[in-house]
Amino acid sequence: MVWIDTDMGFDDILAMMIVAASSKPIAGVSLVFGNAPMDAVRANAAGAASLLGWRFPIHIGAERAILGGVETPAHVLGPTGIPTRGRSLPEADALPHTDALTALTAWLEGLDAPGEILALGPLTNVAILSLARPDLISKITSVTWMGGGATRGNHTASAEFNAFADPEAVAIVLTSGVTLRVADLDLCRQVLVGPEDVDTVRAVGTPKAEILADLLGAYVDIALNSGRKAMALYDPTAAAAFVAPDAFVFEKAQVTMELSGTHTRGRTIVDQRPRANPNALWGMRADATRVRALALDALVEASRA
Repeated sequence: MVWIDTDMGFDDILAMMIVAASSKPIAGVSLVFGNAPMDAVRANAAGAASLLGWRFPIHIGAERAILGGVETPAHVLGPTGIPTRGRSLPEADALPHTDALTALTAWLEGLDAPGEILALGPLTNVAILSLARPDLISKITSVTWMGGGATRGNHTASAEFNAFADPEAVAIVLTSGVTLRVADLDLCRQVLVGPEDVDTVRAVGTPKAEILADLLGAYVDIALNSGRKAMALYDPTAAAAFVAPDAFVFEKAQVTMELSGTHTRGRTIVDQRPRANPNALWGMRADATRVRALALDALVEASRA
């Protein structure tokens, strides 16, 4: 059973679709700021639940970083965190304001066997849990996180967005004792989607397919508008690493979070030398064909439902 922590952009939604299409039951979802401020994240979650028929509970988590800031990639994703070619998620009733920490704590306390967390945004909620209830860390088999970058960043030259948005949270999780499996930028950039995949979804021919194709198209446009031919599947790759671990190679690494550098704050420093003291599992290789198929199959099946 898995708990999903998300800032609810389009790739988060697709990641959740991959999990929902698998044999892994979703126990609950906690929202975190990131792709957009929390009001927009909540609206996106309500719209996605309405469109896709999600029945699992969704709870409201951290609205700001451990030290209080709110960083978003609005310059790329716009104010809602989900760009579109025209059609958008449906408007839906606001989610009830249920507290994520309370819900996540209750879930872990009630487990007979350890559960897993799939984290698709800043690690703020997971860090808060580890500080508030360190006794529950042993009930988490692993946290699979989309974040960080071994070679370069995307939000800054050094830092990947989810790490940069709350580097203190990453540092806390790295020292919490939980098994952290990291699907970083380099791993996710091995898996690409392009305009032909938008056509595949649209060809389903349903109203839902039109919405999902417009959202996927706008996601692909992020790459096209910068001169690239295809877009990396970020959060869906992390979800695939969770549901199909045999499609990936992870290796032990000592990961350090840079908290203070003038130009390097938010950088994940990955040490895989023999004398390193590992505190994480770092994604090295993905079966790109299989991961892309998982994502497209989830989109097509959801479009038909």
